Amino acid sequence: MVSARWVVHDSRDALKRGLAVFHSDLRIGAAMSTTPSPRIHPTAVISAEAQLAEDVQVGAYAIIEGTVRLGSGCIIRPHAHLIGPLSLGRNNVVHSGAVLGDVPQHLRFDRTQITSVEIGDDNIFRENVTVHRAAQPGGVTRIGNRNFFMAGSHVAHDCVVGDGCVLVNNALLGGHVVLENNVFISGNSAVHQFVRMGRLSFLSGTSGTSKDVPPFIMQQTINRVVGVNVVGMRRAGMSSVDVEAVRHAFHVLYRQSQPISLSLLQLEQELGHNPAVAEMLTFIHNSRRGINLCVDHDERGEAA
Repeated sequence: MVSARWVVHDSRDALKRGLAVFHSDLRIGAAMSTTPSPRIHPTAVISAEAQLAEDVQVGAYAIIEGTVRLGSGCIIRPHAHLIGPLSLGRNNVVHSGAVLGDVPQHLRFDRTQITSVEIGDDNIFRENVTVHRAAQPGGVTRIGNRNFFMAGSHVAHDCVVGDGCVLVNNALLGGHVVLENNVFISGNSAVHQFVRMGRLSFLSGTSGTSKDVPPFIMQQTINRVVGVNVVGMRRAGMSSVDVEAVRHAFHVLYRQSQPISLSLLQLEQELGHNPAVAEMLTFIHNSRRGINLCVDHDERGEAA
């Protein structure tokens, strides 16, 4: 790792050289200068506290402010703004207009508190994505690996995002939301603060949830369960045995007219040995916000 000073190049010649490289590199999708390691465009502004791996690329007019650490292979596109305390692992791409690590949108946040954002490897942050640092003293907003944050999506303070999640354009996570692995949140959808979404759960476009969403469950509109994420389960390589077990669990949980406590007991007796169903049961038992109801059969269609 190397430390970089605050750098603002005012020389017209340097700027011309940088812009020439900027335009030539557009062909390969990364507008970076040929400045020796790390490759930094001459118009970028980088804090003396920042630590950049040797091969990090920083685009025109990007700002890296405070204690920011960037791992090997990271690409910071023009006009991105990174604010520490913030750490990114390897091979992350941050596109233009994205802001990572700014203070939380919380009226009682004390700006003297030290909180941070920690990001893993191989994530993509498209245009105008925002990720805010934690609001609790010493807290951390955490993002895992291989996640895809499409343009305009938002991760609020104190969130925890697992691996392989997708937030489509303008998807929003409220504070303290937890996404387990491979969650899919469609465009213009919102997850209420403190909500948990289980592995391979799915929130349809222009939808919202204020209760927990168990693993493998699909929701649509506001707080309405519609079926099982069969396509996502198959794409994740889950066996047909697991898929059918989850289908049956869905029927017991959402189709039988009995209290959920009895449904859970029935599933523990019938399918507690199946790992996918056991995962659902553990998630529901640990839920603090509860889970949503299912829509009527004729309204639901064939989602499951």
